[in-house]
Amino acid sequence: MLKYEVIRNWPIEDVTQSYSERDVMLYALGLGIGSDPLDAAQLRYVYEKELQALPTCAAAFAWPKSWMRDPRAGVDYLKLVHGEQDVRFLRPMPTAATIVSKTRVSLVSDKGAGKGAIVELKRDLLEQGSGERLAEVRQVSFLRGDGGFSVETGISDPPPEALPSVPERAPDSEFEFSTSPQAALIYRLSGDSNPLHADPEVATKAGFRQPILHGLATYGIAGYAALRTCAGNDASRLKRLALRLTSPVYPGETIRFQLWRESDARFHLRARVDARDVVVLNNGIVEIG
Repeated sequence: MLKYEVIRNWPIEDVTQSYSERDVMLYALGLGIGSDPLDAAQLRYVYEKELQALPTCAAAFAWPKSWMRDPRAGVDYLKLVHGEQDVRFLRPMPTAATIVSKTRVSLVSDKGAGKGAIVELKRDLLEQGSGERLAEVRQVSFLRGDGGFSVETGISDPPPEALPSVPERAPDSEFEFSTSPQAALIYRLSGDSNPLHADPEVATKAGFRQPILHGLATYGIAGYAALRTCAGNDASRLKRLALRLTSPVYPGETIRFQLWRESDARFHLRARVDARDVVVLNNGIVEIG
């Protein structure tokens, strides 16, 4: 059974990572950017001339090890699902840097027996040399097999504040993005080597027809869609991207992003795969500076 005190106070080690322009370009290629090598807007992320880093690499770089696999945590790891991703971008991500991430468990919430639990992590991303904070990263995991842990102890944190629903009207703009069949194989070179995204046998055992695209890859594509649709493709203008991951994407599928303007600086976002009539991202918030 999940152990509240153990998880809430888990000493997550700081992670230091040095990355180069090559890593920034590889990250973008893993998302599928550069599929049209004649598109100047895409080249800004995959070619060193006037290169800009996709802000969402802040969610993927310098990520801590999968400590919830440790038996001491009491987590049913096979039933863990990446539920929400939320990053506040405090300054543009450098195209090359040494960064340090400092992660803590910010809440552990019991939804009840048979309903699962929620673990929220918060992570500060700093540039090592200057000590400046680059981003604040928040990740929510749904632990489907760990509800009811508070029955014995009576201890549980309140759940995180829910992300707002998208408006009940037609979207103000849309953006389609076709992922490549090899997208997950490229994206995993940026650090997430989970075989679920590469090995057909592992994917089948997990209940999928084939390896699925990383949730953070879908998140990164959403950031690109937001930049192209709401920010004039200027990476420095993205200030926040928060969303719920509601269904996995299969490499090769086309994602249709829908955006609703709340103001010049704030938009709502949802993403669909029309071929399966499924919503893959929902309750999204985009903030532009």
